[in-house]
Amino acid sequence: MSPRDVVITGMGIVSSLGEGADAHWQALTAKTPAPVLDRQRFAPYAIHPLPEIEWGQQIPRRGDQRQMETWQRLGTYAAGLALDDAGLKGDESLCASMDMVVAAGGGERDETVDEAILAASLERADHDILLNEKLTTELRPTLFLAQLSNLLAGNISIVHKVTGSSRTFMGEEGAGVSAMETAAARIRAGQSSHLLVGGAFQTEHSDMLLAYELAGFLHRDDWKPVWQRAGAEGGGVVTGSGAAFLVLETREHAEKRGRTAYAAMGPVVSRRSRRRSEPLAQGIAEMLDRLALPQTPLLTLSGASGAHEATAAELEALGSYENLALRGFSTLTGHMKEAQFPFAVALAALAVHHGSPYPAFDETREAAFDGSLDAVLATAVGYHRYEGMGLVTRA
Repeated sequence: MSPRDVVITGMGIVSSLGEGADAHWQALTAKTPAPVLDRQRFAPYAIHPLPEIEWGQQIPRRGDQRQMETWQRLGTYAAGLALDDAGLKGDESLCASMDMVVAAGGGERDETVDEAILAASLERADHDILLNEKLTTELRPTLFLAQLSNLLAGNISIVHKVTGSSRTFMGEEGAGVSAMETAAARIRAGQSSHLLVGGAFQTEHSDMLLAYELAGFLHRDDWKPVWQRAGAEGGGVVTGSGAAFLVLETREHAEKRGRTAYAAMGPVVSRRSRRRSEPLAQGIAEMLDRLALPQTPLLTLSGASGAHEATAAELEALGSYENLALRGFSTLTGHMKEAQFPFAVALAALAVHHGSPYPAFDETREAAFDGSLDAVLATAVGYHRYEGMGLVTRA
C-alpha cells in the first residue's frame, strides 16, 4: 500500500441502460439482463440508443448546451456525474487544481450540407467552383470548431470549472486505453493528485455509422450477443451511444478529504500489434502475462466489439486461461469506441465495490463465476487496431 496508489472515487456512466453507477448496477445484475435496441432508425443496422437525458441537470446554461454537439453534451454530462459522485462538484479549489485526460473522436458532420453538395454535383460540372460557393455560403465557421476533438475537454472546463492541465487522445479504443494509462501513470508519478479521465461516443448519427460500414465492420444480421456473431452477415459490430468518466486520486488525497473509493486502479498495459503479420491472440496473451494475473477465478469485463477477427482472437487468448470468467458487456451496451475502455474499468470497479459478480450476459458462452472480487480484469481489444487491459483491485 502506498500514498500514491490510484483509487477510483467517482464515476459518471451513461449508456442505453440508463445513467449513473446505481442504474447500471441494477440493470446489469438483473436476473436476466436485457439490451435496449433500436432496430428501425438505421436499418439494416441495430444500435443501442441513448436514454432520455435532462441535460440541464449537469449543463445548466442553455447557451452551453446549444453550442455543443450531442457527443460533447454527453461527455460533459457524464463528467458532471463523476464529479458529483466524487463529492467534487462545486468545489472551486479542488476543480481548479484538477487535471483532465479525455478520449474523444471528431465531431458530427452537417448532413444537410453534405447532401446539398452531392445533389448539386450531379447537375453541375464545375465542381471546384461549386465547392468554393458552398464553403462561403453553407458551412458555418463554428461547424469546424465543433469538429475539434479537444473541445470536449474545453466544454468540461467551461461548465464544471475543471481547469488544471488537459490532454486529449483521439483514435478509437486506443484513445480510451491511452487516456486511462496516462491518467494512472500521472497519479503514480506524483504529477497529479486528482484527475478526471474518460470519453464519450454518440453513434446516432449517420456519418458515425458510415465510418464503421465503409470498412465492413457493422453487423447486419438479426441481433445476437457479442460472442455469437462469428459467421453472421456483416462485420459483427453493433454500436451504442454512451460515456464513461472516472475521478482518479492518490490514496493519500482521497483519505485526506474523507472519500471512500470504489476500487483501486492497478497496472494498465497497451499494445498496437501488426495484425496482418502477427498473431493477435498471441499478442493478447503476452499482455495478460505482463499483468501477472492471480491464479484464482477472475471476473473479466471484456469490451469485445463483436468484430469477427478481433473478437475471435480475444476469445482464443482469454479462453486459454481457465480461471477467467468472461462478461462481454457490449452485448448489453453496444460498442462505444473511445469510451469503451473507461466503461470497462467503471464496470469492473462497480463489481469490486459491491463484492458481487455480474451474471452471465450470454448464458450459452459465459461461465458462472464463483470466486472472490479482490480483483477484476478489464479489457478493450480494438475492432480495427490497438489493445489494452488493466487490473482493478480492492482499494
